[in-house]
Amino acid sequence: MELTHRPRRLRRTGPVRSLIRETELCPQHLIYPIFVTKGEHVRDPINTMPGQFRLSIDEVVQECEILLKLGVGAVNLFGYSPEKDETGKFAWDTEGLIPRCVRALKVVHPEVCVQTDVALDPYTTHGHDGLVFGGEIVNDETVEALCQMALCHAEAGADWIAPSDMMDGRVGAIREALDANGFANTGILAYSAKYASCFYGPFRGALGSAPKSDAAPKDKKTYQMDPANVREALKEVALDIEEGADVVMVKPALAYLDVIRAVREEFDVPVAAYNVSGEYAMVCAAAEKGWVEKDRALLEILFSIRRAGADMILSYFAKDAATLLREQYGKFA
Repeated sequence: MELTHRPRRLRRTGPVRSLIRETELCPQHLIYPIFVTKGEHVRDPINTMPGQFRLSIDEVVQECEILLKLGVGAVNLFGYSPEKDETGKFAWDTEGLIPRCVRALKVVHPEVCVQTDVALDPYTTHGHDGLVFGGEIVNDETVEALCQMALCHAEAGADWIAPSDMMDGRVGAIREALDANGFANTGILAYSAKYASCFYGPFRGALGSAPKSDAAPKDKKTYQMDPANVREALKEVALDIEEGADVVMVKPALAYLDVIRAVREEFDVPVAAYNVSGEYAMVCAAAEKGWVEKDRALLEILFSIRRAGADMILSYFAKDAATLLREQYGKFA
């Protein structure tokens, strides 16, 4: 049998496969989410996310040293706050966990791109990303609070502000507040298409940020997006770009690869994707059962997100992936 085309010729060896690989995945494409907690020398394991910890500020500094050696130059900080009230006022406390952590990182590792989450849910007793008046998540009053939080983080030295709340108009308001206060160089990584997903469960457990059983409303569906929609995501992204977002994000990543692709094809801006806690936990659980090879699974997932069009990926696998990519890439090839 004579064959003109033999595609397998280009799969025969690892070096050949590497030469024709279409999608690049490198440590510098990864952002490591970190949970910050009070105390010193604290590495508090998160039982729903094996291998992840709530870290005290000194431990965050050490973690960033490891990340830099692996080639991961960006972190996204989330505060684990035991201090909560109805207003979320501890979110913009200049001596709060996140501002102090940002300042510490900028002293020891000024080269790290420090990104900070901006949403009220870790700081509110009801667990919502916004303020609750009369059983409703109010938009404009929440945006005012988010601007205070963003300014607090920018003053501490954050490189990027990452509003994850999904309130209308918050990107424009934050951009205006930053510019008016001398922070024109502080970037905004907008959670532009954030879906009302079941895959956030382990994260909410890690931060104590789930809506409380007696909260009204009882879920986040009035501000996070319907998982059935993609055209709505494009509208949200367009609005955030118009309002001044430097980077737009799709969250979650794995169940929304089509949305990442649609955003990539529609807009000429950097696109981020969040490989969220539930996606992480599923792989860890399956690997523990012996049903999948964890190393291969996490790389396939990250490649799929890059292949869909993400320029950067927030992932709890960032350290593992960077280690594999630097030391063991040939095994996957």
